[in-house]
Amino acid sequence: MSFPASATEAGLQARIAELVTGGSLEISPRDLHRAAEVAALLPKDTCVYIPSLPGLPLSRTLEMVAALRAAGLDPVPHVSARRILDKEEFKRFLHQCVSGHGVHRVLVIGGDEPKAKGPFNDSLEVLKSGLLADAGIREIGVSGYPEGHPGIASSVLASSLETKLKLAREQGLGLYVVTQFSFAPKRIVEFCAALARSAPSTGVYVGIAGPADPVALLRYAQRCGVSTSLRALRNLGTGIARLVVNTDPHEQVAALGGYLQGRDAGNVVGVHLYSFGGAVRTARWMRERIAP
Repeated sequence: MSFPASATEAGLQARIAELVTGGSLEISPRDLHRAAEVAALLPKDTCVYIPSLPGLPLSRTLEMVAALRAAGLDPVPHVSARRILDKEEFKRFLHQCVSGHGVHRVLVIGGDEPKAKGPFNDSLEVLKSGLLADAGIREIGVSGYPEGHPGIASSVLASSLETKLKLAREQGLGLYVVTQFSFAPKRIVEFCAALARSAPSTGVYVGIAGPADPVALLRYAQRCGVSTSLRALRNLGTGIARLVVNTDPHEQVAALGGYLQGRDAGNVVGVHLYSFGGAVRTARWMRERIAP
């Protein structure tokens, strides 16, 4: 059965609005003074993630948590395992986040460090410690890699996720996946569909590169090992020139929405926008899709 083009387009726009409304974004410390502007553009209690940066102390992260909550947003701090310096300090941080600022979810990652700076070598060790559940965290996000991880075998990633799901269930924690961004929507959908088969109750937030400086975007893609995407862009020829001129993520979200229609990827909750230091610009872009 075919549908009129207008109906198909309307359905796609509705799907895009749904993905963005249920989505989230990141904010950097340098953008924190604009938290109120971000909040004014987005639905109340939109999840805003606080990245773990080299040298950023937990006290500063706590200040960011407080500021985002005061602005009417739902703060989600990154927990970077290899950047945790002291177990007791980390425990206090978690309790302050939960009891003082209503934090109920965190994104648990290994951290971009060659070796641990403290007691935890990876995100799995943080989860095994029980500190998250003990502090009152109710839900954790973990990383997903539609194009694979540059330093971790796919079999190890799959085994690690299975263990995390088991531990989360045992500790009464919800678990969801936030994917690395990609310029290859088909790879994202394949990843989501595979996860829907192996862990159907696990929600996915699909990582999308937000509107960004193109040089920074390509540099970040190279650093994160988004190899398939970069090869695809090189094969586009003049297409990569269009990317350099226009880094609006609409085409990526539209492609994702199109792939998701009629496909077994119903575990997709929303998109997660990597703002690359442009939180207000990203929030404005989100608002335009939520309420065109």
